[in-house]
Amino acid sequence: MRIALGVEYDGRAFCGWQFQDHSPSVQEAVEKALSKVANHFVRVVCAGRTDTGVHATEQVIHFDTEVTREAHQWISGANANLPEGVSILWAQQVSDDFHARFKAFRRAYRYIIFSRNVRPSYLNGLVTWDYRKLDEQRMQQAANYLLGEHDFSSYRALGCQAKSPVRTLHQFDVSRQGNYIFLDIEANAFLHHMVRNMAGVLMSIGAGEQEPEWAKEVLELKDRTLGGITAPPHGLYLVRVDYPEEFVLPKVINLPLFG
Repeated sequence: MRIALGVEYDGRAFCGWQFQDHSPSVQEAVEKALSKVANHFVRVVCAGRTDTGVHATEQVIHFDTEVTREAHQWISGANANLPEGVSILWAQQVSDDFHARFKAFRRAYRYIIFSRNVRPSYLNGLVTWDYRKLDEQRMQQAANYLLGEHDFSSYRALGCQAKSPVRTLHQFDVSRQGNYIFLDIEANAFLHHMVRNMAGVLMSIGAGEQEPEWAKEVLELKDRTLGGITAPPHGLYLVRVDYPEEFVLPKVINLPLFG
C-alpha cells in the first residue's frame, strides 16, 4: 500500500531535504524513523527538495509498504524516533497512482524578511535579516511583473537541472507586520533557487537601489548572471502543496507567523 504524510521541519540542523553523505538531511531522519515503525527499510519521495537551512510547515511525502499500520501509529511511531526539529503532521493511505512530486499541481512558499538596522538574536536562522529600510509597496509593484507564465531563466540557479525554465506564478503578495516583510508566492512548480533569487531582486528594489521595473528587465534578459543576488535560505518556508481533490488529502494551512 502507499502512504502519504505531511512533514514539518526546522531546516537549521540539516543540509536540506535530500540525503547527503557528509551531513544530516531531513530525508535521512524521516526514512530512519519510518523504517523502525514499518520494520523494513523505507524510501520516501517528497513533493519538492529544499536546500540547506530552508524550512517547511508542510512538506508532502509518500512511501510504499506491505505492512499494515493505523494512521496514528505512523504518526506517533515516527515522531517518537525523529530528532527535534522534524515532525510528522498527518498520515493517510492513498491510491497507487498518487505521487508526492508528480501529482502536485501547485506549491506555495513564504519568505520572511526582518527589516531592521540591528541584527536579530533569537530569530537567527528563522528569518532573513536586511539592515536596510525596505519599502514593501515598491516590492509589490516589482512582484506584479513576475505573475503569469514566463521563462524564469534569470531567476534560477546556474546549476538548475530542470528541463524547462518556464513556470507559472499564480500569486506573489508582499505584506508587512512591523519589521517583518512577508513574500507569499504560489506557482505550479519552482526552479532551483527561484524564490531566493526573486527575493534578492525585490530586496534591492525595496531598498531603493533599483526601480520596480528592474524585476521585469531581469526576467526578460533570461540570463542568471545578469540578475540580482541570491537571498539567504533562512527565511524560506515551504508552506503548502496542492493535489487533485480525488486524493482527499488533509488541507493544512500552517503559515509561519512573526510580529
